[in-house]
Amino acid sequence: MSARQPQRLAVVSAGLSVPSSTRLLADRLTEAVRAELAGAGREVDVQVVELRDLAADIAKNFASGFPSPDLADAIESVTSADGLIAVTPVFTASYSGLFKSFFDVIDNDALTGKPVLAAATGGTARHSLALEHALRPLFAYLRAVVVPTAVYAASEDWGGHGDPLTDTLPTRIARAGRELAALMRDLPGGAARADDGTDVVPFAQQLAALRPE
Repeated sequence: MSARQPQRLAVVSAGLSVPSSTRLLADRLTEAVRAELAGAGREVDVQVVELRDLAADIAKNFASGFPSPDLADAIESVTSADGLIAVTPVFTASYSGLFKSFFDVIDNDALTGKPVLAAATGGTARHSLALEHALRPLFAYLRAVVVPTAVYAASEDWGGHGDPLTDTLPTRIARAGRELAALMRDLPGGAARADDGTDVVPFAQQLAALRPE
C-alpha cells in the first residue's frame, strides 16, 4: 500500500499592490481549503502564483509565442493542480487585464474538469456581480468546475460585519473552502494516487451534507 500523496492546490493572485487585499483574500481562502482537507486527513501542497511578478513575461509570451521559464513553471503549477483558487481585483466592472492575460496563455483544454474557486476584491460591493458575469463564464468556457460559492470582498468587508443578506466574509470564505475541498477529495485522479483503499464519497452526496437543515 503506497503512502497517500499530498493534494496540489494552485493559488493565482492578480493583486498589484504590496500589501494586497487580493492576496489577503487568496491566503484566507487557501487556509479554509487547507483546514477542510486536513480535517479529512489530507495534506496539501500549495503553489502560489503572483501575477504581478509575471506581468512582463506574460506580455512577451503574446509577442513571441513562448513562455519564459518562470511563466512556464506557473502554468505547470496551475494546470497540474488538483484544485485552483483564482482571485482578481475588479477593474472597470470586470477581472483585471493581467488576470485575463494569464489565462489567455494557458491552453483552452488545460483546465477541463479542474475544481476552481473564483474570488475577487474591489472598493465597493457594487462590483460583486463581476464574479457572475465575468469570472464564472471565463472558467465555464475553459470547462473548469467552478464551486457554487464565489467570494467577493469589498473594502467594508475587511474587519466589518459585511452585508447581512449575503453573510459575512468569513462565513463565505469558509463555505467556499468546504466546497472546493469536497471537489478535490472527490477527484478520481486524487483517489488513484492515494491508493489507500479509502472509499470515495460522490460529490453530490458531499454537497448535500454541506446544506443547512
